[in-house]
Amino acid sequence: MSENIQYIYRSLSTLLPKETERKLVLITGARQTGKTTLAKKVYQHLRYINFDSPEIRQTVKNISTEDWAKDIGTAILDEAQKEPLVFEKIKYSYDEQSLTFSVILGSSQILLLKKIRESLAGRIWIYELWPLMQSELVNITSWNVPLFIKILESDTLDALLQQQPTVIVGQQMSNCKKAENYILQWGGMPALIHIYQNNEKHQWLKNYIYTYLERDLSDLARLQDLEPFEKFQKLSALRCSSLLNYSELSRDAGISVDTARRYLEYLKLSYQVILLQPYMENITSSTVKTPKIYWIDNGIMRQLTGYTSDTVTGQLYENHVISEMHKCIKTLQKPASLYFYRTRSGLEVDVVIETAKGLIFCEIKNREEIVKSDFTAIKSIAQKLGKKFLGGLIIYRGERLYQLSHPSMWAIPSWRLFT
Repeated sequence: MSENIQYIYRSLSTLLPKETERKLVLITGARQTGKTTLAKKVYQHLRYINFDSPEIRQTVKNISTEDWAKDIGTAILDEAQKEPLVFEKIKYSYDEQSLTFSVILGSSQILLLKKIRESLAGRIWIYELWPLMQSELVNITSWNVPLFIKILESDTLDALLQQQPTVIVGQQMSNCKKAENYILQWGGMPALIHIYQNNEKHQWLKNYIYTYLERDLSDLARLQDLEPFEKFQKLSALRCSSLLNYSELSRDAGISVDTARRYLEYLKLSYQVILLQPYMENITSSTVKTPKIYWIDNGIMRQLTGYTSDTVTGQLYENHVISEMHKCIKTLQKPASLYFYRTRSGLEVDVVIETAKGLIFCEIKNREEIVKSDFTAIKSIAQKLGKKFLGGLIIYRGERLYQLSHPSMWAIPSWRLFT
């Protein structure tokens, strides 16, 4: 990546309300995804108050509820869950209309949402900031809607994709591939962009994992002994892109099945993993009911597993594609859901995207060429779905976007799909 990057324009900026609106705004997400940087950039004229400081917490605690709007007013409140009385004071001032706008930031999802349910339910607008998306690395000064989002919003794949060039050449292709290769290797944590030595990047990721265990997990779980969770975390990363077997995972980690389920919930709540559920509608035969586990960030997952090679395995590539889909949908708040499809008889499709208009089936192939067998499963499903089938995508690492067959079966490079 370029060493001249100062600030990467975040796509969430396009959704955040203006400070002139009457709204309470929550920006949440994993630690170090850039929530503070984003809020300060979008709301440059607002006062910034960080509740990590004990002195700040004590000062704010002494401000009366009636004086909140006068003494604090419209502001960015970081880690506000560390001073619980803040939420009651905001609620009072907002209901009294002496306060019209506030921005709350925080990474402890469970504590934040608990306070919001108790005090600010029905009053707050929630936005999630995820690690950098591939599209954000390609267009660092503006926001271009990635092709993936256009696909989610299209009535038919053919009408949209037939308008796209078969190939992209030159600097544009180079930039897109460079962004994808970076995320495959290092993930999307913004701080890593400004670190140029690989050994320092690895150290940052190692420190991030340690900080997560010491701070976020402490907030979530109040565990006295972190070692069992740390082992569980690494074992979960090794099972990335695989069906989740709680019994096997708990046995290997030396914990009970109930504890394994609880630990996995902590990883979900702290924005570390995605559990991709199976698509349960019986299309061809009975389906499996076990979810698959994916990590939000390839860099963190690599650090946990110790896999530092430049080689991109099928597991890493599949994790990357699922993560990018998830980040796009969640960041831009699109009405779409991700599943996978697998029957007990062996028929399998990597991703099912459910939209309001129908279903898109996707296969993920970590290679540069497509063969006919890559889309056999999707074609057999399409015949049974009828009008619910919007199309099929074979997502691969080649250079051509082209139609494979009818109805609406397309090969699309991942570096183009997400930019």
